[in-house]
Amino acid sequence: MLPWSAELAGRVDEHVFTSELLRGNPLGDPHERPLWVYVPPGYDDDPGRRYPVVYVIQGFTGHLMMWRNRMPFRRPFPELADEVFATDEAPPALVVYVDAWTAYGGSQFLDSAGTGRYHSYLCDEVVPWVDANYRTLAEPGHRAITGKSSGGYGAMITPMLRPDLFGAFATHSGDALFEYCYLPDFPDAVRQLRGYDGDIMNWWNDFNSRVSFTKGEDSKLLEFLGYTACYSAADDGTPVLPFDTVTGVLKPDVWQRWLDMDPVRMVPRYAGAMQSQQAIWIDGGTRDEWYLDVGAQAFHQALLDAGVKEDVIHFELFDAAHGAIEYRYPLSLAWLCHRITP
Repeated sequence: MLPWSAELAGRVDEHVFTSELLRGNPLGDPHERPLWVYVPPGYDDDPGRRYPVVYVIQGFTGHLMMWRNRMPFRRPFPELADEVFATDEAPPALVVYVDAWTAYGGSQFLDSAGTGRYHSYLCDEVVPWVDANYRTLAEPGHRAITGKSSGGYGAMITPMLRPDLFGAFATHSGDALFEYCYLPDFPDAVRQLRGYDGDIMNWWNDFNSRVSFTKGEDSKLLEFLGYTACYSAADDGTPVLPFDTVTGVLKPDVWQRWLDMDPVRMVPRYAGAMQSQQAIWIDGGTRDEWYLDVGAQAFHQALLDAGVKEDVIHFELFDAAHGAIEYRYPLSLAWLCHRITP
């Protein structure tokens, strides 16, 4: 186990992608983004061959360079993914690493007045560009998306909204069943906002005036600001929290906007899109701190209730918490590749 980077059997083409849809976004974030395309071994040897594609998206606060983070005695996912193809564990595929970072930490891969048009950027800009510049099998049945945590959320909702693009997906500990993964933290946020006159933007201004994550409330309030900007921003982009910051009382209309974007609750509205999927991987750790194993169970059952056939789904709970589960990603990658390869 080398403590530094290893040579790949395939290669990673590193691009700078210019997004017109992200230009002038509400947070002033860059509209030029890194985009990595992994090319499997043998791609250059047969110029007539076309390949399925798996899009990989990250969790909250994730940005593309983090894929190269190397933990002691663990390998980063791009190396694990390369091994899947180098050892013929799965048929070859292109793997596209997409950046959807925002100043608030993430986009949830949605179009929002609070963050920008990240769903459209992925679907209407990145996917067509990859198809135009690489030898892809440019049909939904040969295109998958996968992610963990908020990336798992994006992997669930993107095929619901765009079944014309994605015909398979994998979600690892994806945000789901919002009353369990989000709601229990609302009272803590109320307590933490007392020091900021109940105004999360006062905290945000303080956060940006100092070294980040030097106060105990930083992580939780950043999450709430980021999620709120995605799920319940006002038309002018102002994040509208789903609870009163002084009393903690829920704002039913705002909270409903969050619930409307819960994958478990979305399934009945997008049953046809889910029935069209040819491969769905769902997993989660049984010690997940945000109860996303419970969310995974609920999402699995919602799919079955919506008429998705059991033989299309791989559902698994495993012994782990929320973090350090990158060893799960190559399992779903190989499983998806077998199912999206003609």
